[in-house]
This record gives sequence, structure tokens and C-alpha cells, in this order.
Amino acid sequence: MGYRIGFDVGGTFTDFTIINDESGVVDYFKVSSTPDDPSAAIESGLASLIENLEISPDQVSHLGHGTTVATNMAIERKGARTGLMTTRGFRDVLEIGRQTRPHLYNYRVRRPEPLIPRHLRLEIDERILADGSVHRPLDENAVRAAARRLVESDIEAVVICFLHSYRNPSHERRAREILAEELPGVYVSLSSEVLPEFREFERLSTTVLNAYMGPRMQRYLEKLLTRVKGLGISANLDTVHSNGGLMSVATVREMPVRTCVSGPAAGVIGAAEVGRTAGFRNLVTFDVGGTSTDVSIIVDGQPLFASDRTVAGFPVRTPMVDIHVIGAGGGSIAAVDDAGSLKVGPKSAGAVPGPVAYDRGGTAPTITDANIVLGRLDQHSLLDGRLLINAAGARAVIQDKVAGPLGIDLEDAAYGILRIAAANMNRAIHAVSTEKGHDIREFALIAYGGAGPLHAADLAREAGINTIIVPREPGTLCARGILLSDITMDFVRSELMLATPDIWREVIAVLRGMHDKAEAWLTRELVPDSERRIETMIDARYDGQNYELAVVVRDLAKLSVDGFVAEFKDRHKREYGYDIEGRAVEIVNCRVRAVGRIEKAHSRLEGVGGEDPKTGERNAFFGREIGWRQTPVLRRERLPAGMEIQGPAIVEEMSSTTVIHPSQQVIVDEFGNLIITRSAPHEEALENA
Repeated sequence: MGYRIGFDVGGTFTDFTIINDESGVVDYFKVSSTPDDPSAAIESGLASLIENLEISPDQVSHLGHGTTVATNMAIERKGARTGLMTTRGFRDVLEIGRQTRPHLYNYRVRRPEPLIPRHLRLEIDERILADGSVHRPLDENAVRAAARRLVESDIEAVVICFLHSYRNPSHERRAREILAEELPGVYVSLSSEVLPEFREFERLSTTVLNAYMGPRMQRYLEKLLTRVKGLGISANLDTVHSNGGLMSVATVREMPVRTCVSGPAAGVIGAAEVGRTAGFRNLVTFDVGGTSTDVSIIVDGQPLFASDRTVAGFPVRTPMVDIHVIGAGGGSIAAVDDAGSLKVGPKSAGAVPGPVAYDRGGTAPTITDANIVLGRLDQHSLLDGRLLINAAGARAVIQDKVAGPLGIDLEDAAYGILRIAAANMNRAIHAVSTEKGHDIREFALIAYGGAGPLHAADLAREAGINTIIVPREPGTLCARGILLSDITMDFVRSELMLATPDIWREVIAVLRGMHDKAEAWLTRELVPDSERRIETMIDARYDGQNYELAVVVRDLAKLSVDGFVAEFKDRHKREYGYDIEGRAVEIVNCRVRAVGRIEKAHSRLEGVGGEDPKTGERNAFFGREIGWRQTPVLRRERLPAGMEIQGPAIVEEMSSTTVIHPSQQVIVDEFGNLIITRSAPHEEALENA
């Protein structure tokens, strides 16, 4: 009998999901995160799981890992001291960028300072042209001299980014060989390996982040592996990367920049699987943790991806699940500003000191404190009694710092905090849906994270969404999503050629070579032949355009140049509403995704129904027009499949609490998901009043 364990490190809690491979039974667990050393919380949680479930460490067959270490390094600027070698004349590309401002009208919003200061950006005599030919050979003496200068500056990592190296990487590779002689042990990132695409600034920025994160990520992984082995676990450790797939520790060491939205991406993958089994293919994902809210969109069962994102203000060009993040979580701080207005977030109390209700030294009112005051959260304890609550402290801080200064009642102050939070979350929802041409009324909201189900009803009302899905143990869905993710890696190569019959054979040859590279990577990742899949895409644009569209290649052997051009024109018309007759089509990038399929377990709800799910009642506040209602409290794991619940009700479980409003009803589906719908329009109107 084997067990697969997924764990996701968040800002406040570290979440665990464990699946019994034989029975399909799923268990969940949470511990408080340890921001100074995330591996400590992972070790503690794994040890508790092994002890509580009475399993042997050698029964653990797989470990999946979601992490925020890379992102936090960029945000906190705590990465490695990094140097840069680049083509002479291009040292300031990192600082000049696209010559755009972060905000068009607000001059106080500034771009972040480059991660590599100017005196550590060194120029090398060499030049490769856009067609890959060598115009000026690499000056190897200049590389050695630059290496000696970097030694004197105590650098830990080096970026090598030469002009047009995506076409011809020979100079970058030779420079790395010289650095291995001059700077043994220093972490080196080549732009031709991290991002072999054209567009100099994005390639450089992405590679700089990769090198900046590399040394510390390596130390974190070594510490984590040591702790895991110390528990007697010998299973391989895979990490979720930004496109929602898994990759090995060896790949993470080489490409840490691909882990920038690791945990949230796993949540979206898990949400897509939960939605598919529940019969919902169009979803808005709503993940609320202790520090932030992550929202994304799933269309026809597939997450949407973006290749251009910023991490801590720095451009990153690598395939990522398209996730919109705002500073609104359970620990988000509420404050009255100088103008007498109530603001919520983006500052957070985080894991330390946390909300006042957690009694760990917090002094600022938070969203969690507001939920305690309104009776929506248990006023005595959370996490099945492992986290004691100071309800009196929560009431006092909201009274002193919000209700008093605004001259309003305590419950109005707490409810106002939740309404502002819902408005902020709604703006994030519209950023990924309505603003991209999707009708939000055709989507269901899937709520997860520790606080997602707590706020889902308020948000659905604000956004005009009629259906809410709350999966089992929603506070651990990102960890569960890790166990539902396939092993994947994206490969790209820039070509910049017109799509003509003369060059089509060359395009096919390039794609076949990339297929071979993808197969070699899957072999390295130990993926069996029967579980492999290769996906192919070509980025193209009309000649003269400055943006491109991805065209899926379904059958490489049968695709002709005329067929490709026709598919591109059709995609362009669907995306932009028009095509350009008579204009040539230019191939920009060839892309290949290697996929190693992982078996996905979905356990049905069985053996439930003997025990009364109702554990008591408590007063909960649902707005000034409805006011306080005596509300039944139900235990989630006692709810049988097919059970119907009429709101108001509060459903509690280890990792989360779901609030069901008076205007809503719930049915428990066969997989244990709560499917929440509106049921009483007149009461809905009262709540909106």
C-alpha cells in the first residue's frame, strides 16, 4: 500500500493532502507556516501525518511540493548577489526596459530598482547577428577579466545574456565554460537555456530572476530534502511550476524562475479537475488565503495561460497559469485613512503576528477578526481546536480602530470590512473574466483556500454569479491540486520566418527536433512511454504586426503550410474580429510541451450519514436589513451525498468554514462538493439593500 502526499507552503498555513493509492481515501492536514524556514513547517506536517495515520515512512510513494520561496525572494529582494555579462553596448537594457511607466498618470509609482546594480553589469566584446551568424568572435580574455572582477564583488550567481543567443548559443556556452574555470561553484544562468526567445529585455529580465533565485533555492531544496530523508521518506520530490505541471528537483535547481506561481497554479489545476467531475467546465477560481486572493478562469475545462507576467514588478516570460493576485486575505489589515475612509488591504498581518483573534501579538484589525465579530467563524477555536481564538480581542480592536473612529456600531464596522473586501475581490474577478470578453453569468465560482468559502456568498452576490462550488477540505485544495497535476515542461525556439512552402520543411524539422528534446526530458523525469504526450504550438502573426497568437498543431505529420495559415487566420478572426486578406503570415516561436500523465484519484462520498451533522447554533450577522440570525452549524464530514440545506447555515471543517446566506440553498453532490445556488430572490434583495 502506497501513499502520495502533496503539500503547499502559503504565507499563513502549510497545507497537506494525502491519498491512499489503493483505497483512494483522501486525508487533509494544516500547520502554521514558518516563513524564516519553510522547510520546518513541511517537516512538522509530514511527521504529524505519519504519526496520526500510523503509516510507515517507506509507504510514502510520492511527494508533490508547491512553494512561494522564489516569489518571496523577488518581493523581499533577498536573492543572491548577481552579476551580468552581456554584449558590449547592452549593459543598460535591464534598466531601460521598454521605456514605459508602471502607471500612466501616477508619477509616484516607480519601477523597481534592477536586481543587478550597474557596476555588476559587465560588457563583453562579441556579436551574433539575427540570423545566427557570428559577426564578432567571443573575446575570451574579456570573459576571464570580467570573471575576476565579479570574484572581487563576492557574487553568488552570474547571468550570461548575449544578443541573439536564442539563434546561436555558442558564445554563451563558451562563456559558461570559462566561468567554470574562473568561478567554480558559482550559479550560472544562460538566457539561451532559460528563455530561447527573441525580445531582448524580456529574455534578460527572466534570466536575471532565474539566477537571482538560484543559489537560495538550491539551499532551500537541500534543507528540505535533508528534513524529508530524516523522517525516513525516500520518495521522489516533485515541484509544481507556473504552468501547473510538475518537475523534478534537478529541473527546479536549473529553472527556479518557473516556480513563481507554484502553489496557486496547483490550485487552479485542482479546481479544474474538481469542476470537471462535478459537471462544471466554465469556472472562476477563487482562492483566499491568509495574505492574498488569487483568481483565475477555466474555460471549457481548461485553465487559461499567459506568457507575459510580472513578478514583483519584473517582467517574466515563461508559460504560467493566468492568475490575478490582490492583497486581500484573512490577515488583510483594515484601517481608517487620513480622509476618514475605511480601507482593507493590501497590507497583511500574515502568519506572524497574524490577526488579533489568533492571540499571537497582532494589534491591527483584519478580515479574520471581522468574521469572528460577526459570528461567521467559530469564536472559540479553528483547525479542529488546534488554534484557539481570542474573540474579545477581535471585538476590541475593531471597536477601537474602526467602529470608534467612524462613529458606527461594531457589527456595521465588521460588516463594512467584509463588503469592501468583497468589492476588491470582485474587481479581480472582472479582470480575468469580463475584461477578457467572458460573460461571468455563464460561470460557476469555485471557492477554496482557508477563507474562500467564507467570502464566496458575498462575492457571488457582488459579481452576479449564480452557482458556487465548495470542494471538500477547500483550505487544502492547492495541496490536493499538486496530486492532480501532470509532469510537464515547456520548450520554445524563436524562428521569425514567413510561412511559405519553401521554409515549411525547415519548420517541421525544428519542431521534430524539439519533440526529441521533449522526449529526452521525459526520460530524465522517469516518465513511462505509455504516459507521455507531446503538445505542439506555433506562435504566429501577420507580417508587420507586433503581437502573436498561438496556433495548436494537432497532427504534425499531416499539417501543411496552407492548413497552418488557414488555422491562424481563423484564430485571428475569433480573437480580434477580423483577418487581413493578402497579408503574409510570419512564424515567430515554435513551442512544444512535454506531458507525463499522472493518475488522478477522485473519491466519492461514502460511509456518511449515521451521525447528525448539526453540532449547534450561533448568532451570525448577514447585513443591516437581515441582521443577526440564529444559524445552525453543521459538520462537513457528516454531510451525506444528496443532502439539501436551506440557508442560513454555517458548515465547518478542519481547513475552512463555508457561510450559506438566507437566500441560498445547498446540495451535497456524490463527490462531497457543496453546490450552492440562489433560492429566494426576495431575501437576496434584502441582503443587497
